[in-house]
Amino acid sequence: MKTSGKDFLFVGMQMVLFALYLFDPLPKFEIAGVFSYIGLVVALFGIVIAAVAVLKLRWNLTAFPTPKSGSQLVTSGIYRYVRHPIYSGILLFVFGYAVFRMSLFKLLITVLLLILFRFKCGFEEQQLRKKYPEYIIYQERTGMFFPKIFTKK
Repeated sequence: MKTSGKDFLFVGMQMVLFALYLFDPLPKFEIAGVFSYIGLVVALFGIVIAAVAVLKLRWNLTAFPTPKSGSQLVTSGIYRYVRHPIYSGILLFVFGYAVFRMSLFKLLITVLLLILFRFKCGFEEQQLRKKYPEYIIYQERTGMFFPKIFTKK
């Protein structure tokens, strides 16, 4: 499928938020040290999830929401449980690291990334349904960012 202006808009916004995440202009918040280290564990878990998801996609991987031409729908491995585990991993990382650094600004960027990823996934899933008719069934049984606990029978 051919990339569109929306593809570039979503990726551009994502890059801007990633760049802003590097800064920390707001005051820090205070939490007990144990919670800070729990944040670090969550961040590391996010890195692992994103890495596993990237490795599973292999040549199907693209930064754009529109699937690559010649790509195949991946529904095994971590994708059996979550439709967008790379985004899940990124969100866990940025949230966990924000807690570890006790950064209000990084938490704000995390919320903005969550909102952006939700809209980006909406567009991406429209494209995936066009390319893969079986995506609708996959979508019904699999969670977007986190596994579904209860599914319809």
